[in-house]
Amino acid sequence: MKAIELISAHGHRNVQSTNRTTFEITKENHLTKRGDCIIAVGATKGAVDLTPRFKTVACGEGALITIEIKAGGEKETLKGWGTSRLLLTHSTDLVIRKSDYVCNRTLAIRADKAACDLSRRLVEKLQNPNQKVKIKLTAKSAT
Repeated sequence: MKAIELISAHGHRNVQSTNRTTFEITKENHLTKRGDCIIAVGATKGAVDLTPRFKTVACGEGALITIEIKAGGEKETLKGWGTSRLLLTHSTDLVIRKSDYVCNRTLAIRADKAACDLSRRLVEKLQNPNQKVKIKLTAKSAT
């Protein structure tokens, strides 16, 4: 089984993209330089807004979750894993983690990249408040 979510967001001048363990997309529009994992703001969806089908697939053990980020002609694809421990109930945030830690903001665990691993060309685009960011989430069940 497979499910896809499309999210629109935009960049912010305070995007640092230096966090070594996570990256985050948020519906919030405010971002301080302390938010070093946040790569896009003003997102159209938080965890709670994901469709029931997407949540069902993502919460399957061994589900592959692919995150594709496009901005200003740059594109990056990241992979993480779903788990039955996902809650997907946070109203504003989606967090992808390299670790196994799960909270209500967690979208994927054991990811192959964190904010610091994104290409610097993409990060430059994400630092522009006028830059539209397109995010495609794909969850594919293990079976």
